[in-house]
Amino acid sequence: MIEKLARSEGKTIGFAVSGVVDKDDYEVLVPAVRAVVEEHGSVNLLCDLTGFRWEKADAWGTDLDFGRDYKHATTRMAVVGDSAFGHLLAVLALPFYAQEVEYFSDVDAAWAWVSAG
Repeated sequence: MIEKLARSEGKTIGFAVSGVVDKDDYEVLVPAVRAVVEEHGSVNLLCDLTGFRWEKADAWGTDLDFGRDYKHATTRMAVVGDSAFGHLLAVLALPFYAQEVEYFSDVDAAWAWVSAG
């Protein structure tokens, strides 16, 4: 499941990604990011993966399409997690999803960093 976070404001938008993500979950993420990019020209993105478990194979293509379509418009991406797996995802995200990516275990620190971009 992907849910937009209420703390989103201006060109900074955050999402909680939890459980097992499937292709339909991107119907929350993609239009919201598109709207921010259309309004502000770029986006700062926070992904809280604390509750994330896995992504179904049917979502992989949509995930990669999102990266292709929005990498150059994504100035900063903060990845929040509580495991080595989350840190690995942040490292892997850099070449595909954003111009800058940082990993955080503290969500408030992540919001502060991503909002400053």
